Amino acid sequence: MITVVVVDDSAFMRKALSSMLEKDPEIKVVAVGRDGEEGLELVRKHNPDVVTLDIEMPRMDGLTALRRIMMEMPRPVLMVSSLTTEGAESTLKALELGAVDFIPKQLSKVSLDIVRIEDELREKVKEISRRKFLRAPRALRAPRPVGDGGAPVSSGAAGAGGAAADGAPRPVLTPRSGRPVRDIVAIGVSTGGPPAVQKVLSQLPADFPASILIAQHMPAAFTGPFAKRLDGVCRITVKEAENGERLRPGTAYIAPGGKHLRVDQRISMVEVVVTPEPAEALYKPSANVLIESVAQAMGRRTLGVILTGMGSDGLEGVRVLKQKGGRALAQSDATCVVYGMPKAIVDAGLADEIIDIDDMASAIMSGLYK
Repeated sequence: MITVVVVDDSAFMRKALSSMLEKDPEIKVVAVGRDGEEGLELVRKHNPDVVTLDIEMPRMDGLTALRRIMMEMPRPVLMVSSLTTEGAESTLKALELGAVDFIPKQLSKVSLDIVRIEDELREKVKEISRRKFLRAPRALRAPRPVGDGGAPVSSGAAGAGGAAADGAPRPVLTPRSGRPVRDIVAIGVSTGGPPAVQKVLSQLPADFPASILIAQHMPAAFTGPFAKRLDGVCRITVKEAENGERLRPGTAYIAPGGKHLRVDQRISMVEVVVTPEPAEALYKPSANVLIESVAQAMGRRTLGVILTGMGSDGLEGVRVLKQKGGRALAQSDATCVVYGMPKAIVDAGLADEIIDIDDMASAIMSGLYK
């Protein structure tokens, strides 16, 4: 049985989320809270597997409660977010603080696709409950004890924000000399993606010799703020993709939410195509649409990367990529929030390498020359 604590100041949302979750016999909502303070007490009391946490609440807001949870008793937290620019910025901050994903408040409304949304919510809770959350992000942790030699005692794997195990920033990579074999990187990513994408892009140098296109499953209101936030912490340029613009090296293009990202090979340049088609695609943006488009246009010049995410989006795109002579990297099980999308290409025998997220930027750099 997967136990959940729901924290929201809206009685309607508390009831809606509880009702949706408990339609699955494997999920039990053990308590509901009206604000951050009450939520903290309920998490301490019930020790749930997963917490859903509203952002805007009286007495103690969701970001403050999230910090306390991640410092005192780390576990998977899903933020409940409004689909606005302000909601996006707060949610992206929550993901940096350790939340694994978010739930749109609009899921409580009656709509034609409410069944799909409910199914996705339950599947997400079940998937993330299986993962091990042993530590808070490095920025929230207290300093580690000092060993006999005066150096911090290592705690193993690297922490958040591109830091090595000893707390020092991971080095920014330097391109090899010479022209790369591959000059387009296509990334597909979903649940748990924003921190993973930030970790990868923030290690790349300003003179990164390839263009990067990213299909991150994310609502339309989120992709602009997400790109802006990344651009502020990365040496490469990061922007929301615009239809008709020319691909440039050292630039990452984020697919706008609700649209697909493709490329169009011209005689002397490659252009970005932002389109609502195919309208029937399960995800917008779709990793399959992006990677297949780049593979068809650029062939072996393409490096495909599949990061953390639920489901198998990207599998068919990578299949085409491999047929065209491209190369594919998959994030490792141990470093994924949800090992779904990478697992799909690994199980299909399509991944050339399986890489921990801390080493993915380095693997991308090397992959351009293979």
